[in-house]
Amino acid sequence: MERFGLVGLPNAGKSSLYNALTGGGALAAPYAFATKDPNIGVAKVPDDRLDRLAAMSKSRNVVHAAVQVVDIGGLVEGASKGEGLGNKFLANIREVDAIVLVLRAFEDGDVAGPSDPLEHLRVVELELALADLETVEKRLAQAERQSKLDRSIGDELDALRAANAALGEGRPLYRAGLSADHRALLAPHFLLTNRRVLAVVNVGEDELDRIPEAEARVAAEFNDAGDNVEVIGMCVQLEAEAAAITDPAERAEMLEGFGLGEGALFRMVRSAYHLLGLRTFLTTGEKESRAWTFYDGSTAPQCAGRIHTDFQRGFIRAEVIAWDELLEIGSWHRAKELGKIRLEGKDYVARDGDVMEFRFNV
Repeated sequence: MERFGLVGLPNAGKSSLYNALTGGGALAAPYAFATKDPNIGVAKVPDDRLDRLAAMSKSRNVVHAAVQVVDIGGLVEGASKGEGLGNKFLANIREVDAIVLVLRAFEDGDVAGPSDPLEHLRVVELELALADLETVEKRLAQAERQSKLDRSIGDELDALRAANAALGEGRPLYRAGLSADHRALLAPHFLLTNRRVLAVVNVGEDELDRIPEAEARVAAEFNDAGDNVEVIGMCVQLEAEAAAITDPAERAEMLEGFGLGEGALFRMVRSAYHLLGLRTFLTTGEKESRAWTFYDGSTAPQCAGRIHTDFQRGFIRAEVIAWDELLEIGSWHRAKELGKIRLEGKDYVARDGDVMEFRFNV
């Protein structure tokens, strides 16, 4: 399962966000390093398409896609040199696929630390960049020695030099303008900033009207990051309280009462999911409706393999229809009668929201 890690200074709201996403029991306390060891949980990816298809099919079971969430101890200035949780923090974050930066934008006299999200961003980015710089410098020295005997590593050497120049200026790689080829060549080194990033700007309960302004202020800082960064503003405390309400109608009523619509939590999970390059195909029937995760650009046989390796190995064809077209028709059986189910072969590239059934022979 793909993982994203919550990163931020102490008291930024990471553990509260983790609890809201996973229903977990992480300690959310107003002092530094309440989280010493990483908390790991699973967040369901909300998908209205799946819920509507399940209602259409009268499915007995509904299974949403999910991602793993890692709540990592607070980062502090000097972490790259061992301050705070230091190297332990950095080791935990190397294991995630994408990073969620939690940036505090609220005043609270009972909670220590800065309330300016740009100050949080400055510290976090600098520490991650410095940690990456150390890794790149070591590998660059090795590669320069190797290149005298092995010219085949020339492309990697170029990528390392580009990364070294950016990191030496304190710039994380996701906003350094590196080419896709260079970033791919750097991937085996598990660099902290060679990932896509979702920035969550956490405002106070009495500052909900400031969310667009706070969001825009932080987004402006990422104007050199292209599509590597997304920014979402929310009040983590309110989102956590809403997530704790088990009755969907009551939860919706609370969110609506604060003018939050469906809530930023759902939007955040979907954004993180898409940042990882993940998409969803669907299966539906009386027994079960289910969302299946695949990587953008996957073919029909690769999607079949997400259900079972036998499906991919013995793939014959896929029966495909867009979710909204199926919903409009009213049933899979009726769609077949009308000739609306397409037959697709091994070269078909799946689209987000496809409803599929597979034919295979092993």
